[in-house]
Amino acid sequence: MSVADVATAAAARAVDARKTYGDGDAAVHALAGVTVDFPSHRFTAIMGPSGSGKSTLMQCVAGLDRLTSGQAFIGDVELSTLDKTQLTLLRRDHLGFIFQQYNLIPTLTAEENIVLPLTLAGADRDQAWFETIVATVGLGQRLGNRPSELSGGQQQRVAVARALVPKPDIVFADEPTGALDSKTGMEILSFMRRAVDDSGQTIVMVTHDPHAASYADNVLFLADGQITDEMANPTADRVLDRMKRFEA
Repeated sequence: MSVADVATAAAARAVDARKTYGDGDAAVHALAGVTVDFPSHRFTAIMGPSGSGKSTLMQCVAGLDRLTSGQAFIGDVELSTLDKTQLTLLRRDHLGFIFQQYNLIPTLTAEENIVLPLTLAGADRDQAWFETIVATVGLGQRLGNRPSELSGGQQQRVAVARALVPKPDIVFADEPTGALDSKTGMEILSFMRRAVDDSGQTIVMVTHDPHAASYADNVLFLADGQITDEMANPTADRVLDRMKRFEA
């Protein structure tokens, strides 16, 4: 099992992706035949109204959930061909995750949480990269603190740092600033933007916030489990205008 670093233009992709929950009349078609590429070294945002399938799409492409039918790839690896152990290793070694709920280990310090993926993989840290990330997210004075001793914004900074320290092929972010104040959210998004521009990171982010989406290179719009539109070089105003069509 291998993931091509730059051998494919798409860091991740879905082909005729379908996800159904339930059976018969009670069936919910969260994804109804989505085909999409997520380009390497780019920042892609996924938007849509509640129930549109945006989080389901991200979770299935990231290997956190299984498609009912269709295919999902990380690099050239089709996820359905992997067993549970292989899938766990792929997520650990190649993917980074940022969730709204932080998912930090309460008994570990901020530093221990940040390097946890490396610890689990038995890998050495790149100290210069670690220090760059810690300085960028402003955690230099907080590395010895446990999550209970940090504010919500500081905990999310730890989560962002944890996702980026291993230099994953892709970072998947699900509403990463949804629980943060606007200033902290802007700082986190700016850092994610710089990770793409300066370090060639690939980021796929689900968000409901037009301002957050404006940090992306490209925005995908979903409705009823299908991609309905796409926007390059988004601005907050343009994204907001497009989102208003879902409410019409």
